Amino acid sequence: MATHDAPVQATEITALLGKGTRFEGKLHFEGRVRVDGTFKGEIRSDDTLIVGDGADVHAEIDVATVIVRGGVIHGNIRAKTQLEIHAPGKVIGNIHSPSLFIDRGVEFQGSCRMDPIEEKPPRPASQVAAIPRA
Repeated sequence: MATHDAPVQATEITALLGKGTRFEGKLHFEGRVRVDGTFKGEIRSDDTLIVGDGADVHAEIDVATVIVRGGVIHGNIRAKTQLEIHAPGKVIGNIHSPSLFIDRGVEFQGSCRMDPIEEKPPRPASQVAAIPRA
């Protein structure tokens, strides 16, 4: 018997934007989300984004793991853990991830940075410079 509070399996898709669907806006999620349709906007998460074959994504992406399985991404990608781009995937934009896999047959246009992504902690108020008044 399944309960509603059961933990999500690591490979289970928690949300799907299927083929033929369009969405515009900000997407913040937990778990694994797969996009097979058209998405425009911003995607943020500490989990996994899968871009499926036929997907058309125009977004600034900041997630832990990005797996491109054949779709097209127009926009910058920050993957805190890893980024995988499988053929016939296409990425047009800059990428930043400490771990990167690009399959033969992938099209990539942009710059690549491979080093750990450090979160910037907010500066304490005592370190914020005050502007003197004349």
